[in-house]
Amino acid sequence: MSEEKEGFFSQIKNQIITGVGVVITAAGGLVVSNMEALFTPKDDAAEVVIDQPETPNIIINIPEQKRDTVVKVIKEKVKPVPVKKTETEKRKEEGYDW
Repeated sequence: MSEEKEGFFSQIKNQIITGVGVVITAAGGLVVSNMEALFTPKDDAAEVVIDQPETPNIIINIPEQKRDTVVKVIKEKVKPVPVKKTETEKRKEEGYDW
């Protein structure tokens, strides 16, 4: 493709055309948004304020716990378990301590 050499004034002309296109596009967007605002019907129901009811207080009644536990203490005479002595302890009792 061959490139055409353009002069300084033709580049300025292209930039001015592009700028005018951007301005026209922006103006069209503004006109459309204003037309929507003018022609949309007004909702009267939007002005109604709805009061929210208070949150209900929830009260939970827990019956009192009755104590059913019966503790029975049994005291019996328990004979001590005889401790078996080792041979070294037997010798110490007999007096053979070296």
